[in-house]
Amino acid sequence: MRAAFWLLALFAVAAAGALFAGNNQAVVTVFWPPHRIDISFNLMVLLLAGLFTLLYGALRAMSALFSLPLEARRWRAQQKERAMYGALMDALAHQLAGRYIRATKSAQNALALEKSLGLIAEKGPQVSGHSASRSNQLRALAHLLVAESAQPLQNKSLRDQHLQSALQSSAPRNAQEVREGVQFRAARWALDDGDAGAALELLAQLPQGAARRTLALRMKLRASRQLRQTAQALETARLLAKHRAFSPAAAQSIVRGLALELLGDAHDPAQLERAWFSLDASERAMPELVVHAAARLMALHGDVELARRWLLQIWDAVMAPRSELGDSLRIKLIGVLEAGLASLDPAWLARIEAAQLGRPRDANLQYLAGMACMSRQLWGKARQLLSQATLGLQDTALKRKAWQALALLAEQREDPQAAAQAYKQAAQL
Repeated sequence: MRAAFWLLALFAVAAAGALFAGNNQAVVTVFWPPHRIDISFNLMVLLLAGLFTLLYGALRAMSALFSLPLEARRWRAQQKERAMYGALMDALAHQLAGRYIRATKSAQNALALEKSLGLIAEKGPQVSGHSASRSNQLRALAHLLVAESAQPLQNKSLRDQHLQSALQSSAPRNAQEVREGVQFRAARWALDDGDAGAALELLAQLPQGAARRTLALRMKLRASRQLRQTAQALETARLLAKHRAFSPAAAQSIVRGLALELLGDAHDPAQLERAWFSLDASERAMPELVVHAAARLMALHGDVELARRWLLQIWDAVMAPRSELGDSLRIKLIGVLEAGLASLDPAWLARIEAAQLGRPRDANLQYLAGMACMSRQLWGKARQLLSQATLGLQDTALKRKAWQALALLAEQREDPQAAAQAYKQAAQL
């Protein structure tokens, strides 16, 4: 279709030219004393067009002749630029393949080519399309590849030298992304060397947006755990869980582990309470954290009533007949309650009795109910429950305490033979 339009346009121009030139009787007279030259107007037009074409062709030829040196420099610059990018790609391929010495040589070759290309570009602004921003980025990446290859070889002097060069090359604003990448790699190298403090300092130098990326948060979590900065590590783990950097189960496990560590680091009841209330509401609802916090509070000789209030929020979930929580958690909870049996109020006694009736075959609950009855001087019921508990208890410590309690009960009713047998059973455990 386009060719048809061009053909129609050509015919139109030809027809217009024929109409204009065929009936044109104009004459152009050129006076060149003592001569007079008369030529037709059509011939004059053709002569002028031919002269213009001749002059235009001559100017183009002269321009091409004088631009030959510039074209030669441009061609050499293009060849060097292609070789430079090829060397950079070779360095990356060798680095990924684990050939670190070859990667270093290729990256250094790329740097040498980039330097020579910069010298060529200084001779003329139009020699190469290699802009200043691309030059800074490529130089920074080449230095980074050398440093990255020097890290596995434990050549720290070479690594640090090219790291500083990479940071200097990525200093302009147009190389901000490259600079952030260099800082990320430097932080990771610091972590690999075991210098978590230096890694945190490098991460602190990142812009606010980059510091909240998943990569930065992962390294910050690792560094905080190495330095045992549990509170900071816990906050970082929460952010990672919010960004879905882990699966829900893994995120819950990491947060729970850090929270347990935070509670375990408390050295007095006041510090433990501050650590407990620094946790999120969802974390304070985890049975493992509640039981651990209550056990830690009892170990620090803290407020027994506060420990029971913490346990009360998970009591029904832990003691439910179809609860899937493990026996180890129930044993730990029983230990916390057993430590404060002397001050146990009737409400808690009722809860313990109801839990034991709801799980009549649970030896752990039989032991707790028996010890509670013993603290209330209900000797008969205590003896019955503890005797049943000794048949099913799997925990050695609880079973030993049950036999010791039975021995005390036997002594209380003046049965030395039963007391001796109970002490013997306790000693064998």
